[in-house]
Amino acid sequence: MKPKILTTLATYDRSQFTDDLIAGVTVAMIALPLSLAIAIASGAAPEKGLVTAIVAGFLISALGGSRVQIGGPTGAFIVVVFGVIAEHGYDGLVLATFMAGIIMLIAGYLRAGNLVAYVPEPVINGFTIGIGIIIATSQLKDLFGLQTAQVPAEFLAKIETLWAARDSTSGVALGIGALTMILIVALRRLAPKFPGLIVAVGATSALVALTALPVDTIYSRFGALPNTLPVPALPEISIARMIELLPSAFVIAFLAGIESLLSAMVADRMIGGHHRPNAEVLAQGFANIGSSLFGGLPATGAIARTATNVRAGGKTPVAGIVHALTILLVMLLVAPLAGYLAMPALAGLLILTAWNMSEPHRWRGYLQERPADRVLLVLTLVLTVFADLTVAIGVGVTVGLALRLRSQGRRDDWTPPDR
Repeated sequence: MKPKILTTLATYDRSQFTDDLIAGVTVAMIALPLSLAIAIASGAAPEKGLVTAIVAGFLISALGGSRVQIGGPTGAFIVVVFGVIAEHGYDGLVLATFMAGIIMLIAGYLRAGNLVAYVPEPVINGFTIGIGIIIATSQLKDLFGLQTAQVPAEFLAKIETLWAARDSTSGVALGIGALTMILIVALRRLAPKFPGLIVAVGATSALVALTALPVDTIYSRFGALPNTLPVPALPEISIARMIELLPSAFVIAFLAGIESLLSAMVADRMIGGHHRPNAEVLAQGFANIGSSLFGGLPATGAIARTATNVRAGGKTPVAGIVHALTILLVMLLVAPLAGYLAMPALAGLLILTAWNMSEPHRWRGYLQERPADRVLLVLTLVLTVFADLTVAIGVGVTVGLALRLRSQGRRDDWTPPDR
């Protein structure tokens, strides 16, 4: 349960700090527009994403069990957060996040971090693809500049609403969104270590601002962003409210635990290291409690940002701390500039994020899995999109574990997630 930073600081030197500094700033430039976009897509104010990246990102790196894990708001939480806010209000989300943090602290002290190996991979793949589909469809309104008052959360109703508003499509908005996606993909291929996300979103947003194009921006929709962190405060707590939010808290805790441990596993393979799963779960618990105290969103280890940190040369948890402090510095000094970011540009960014989340390069491999695994993946995907994420996770894990118990002793029937 010992945080990795205590181990790495014993032999820390100037060369490692230089590497961590460069990597931390690089990841911050990627995390900045993503954090804003994730918060907006979740139905929250954009600054909530920055608060989460700063507070939770700092705590995950300072207390976590991985050398290179980067934490913050992630796309996997968009569906859950949007649903909790719609049903219980933003104060309900804050309390659910606080409760999820406590659940993860208990899980960490009970050494439940090792249990991630027992969650069937088809379940993880199914709800990840399902979440990607939901995220992508949630961004179509801003990508096409559709004029509609409110888009329902339910998938089929959302598609019907968007289709009904198709005549209001803005060619300018679609052009900005498409150009942003093209730039992101091009920069990622031409310069993988370069923070192409902030450059692409910044360039197309600057085009909107300089030419006064009729496109929504963060400022036009949400007003000016604050340039300070909020004062920490406990959420309003009552027994009735806690019972009401308990299912949501368990889903947040489950997703945070699963995604952070998968991200740490990816990092291990990239650096040839070994993370401490229970320390990681404890860090997620403290991070979500900290984020909720500042009114932030749920947080977890971010696979894409962690991989970027490794590729940029990050060596220790100091890189993650630098990432959080860099975002704080940007918030304190240049928050008004973030208000110029164009909504179609952020929508394009999130659609690409959703595409990458679903890992299309692995789809052919899924078709070659056992029939039971294919059915489990499709079942979880369909339930995620058309029913509810809580139902999808519950049914998927239950069915998956039942199938695994049925084939007990056959280790070749299942392999750890490869992400």
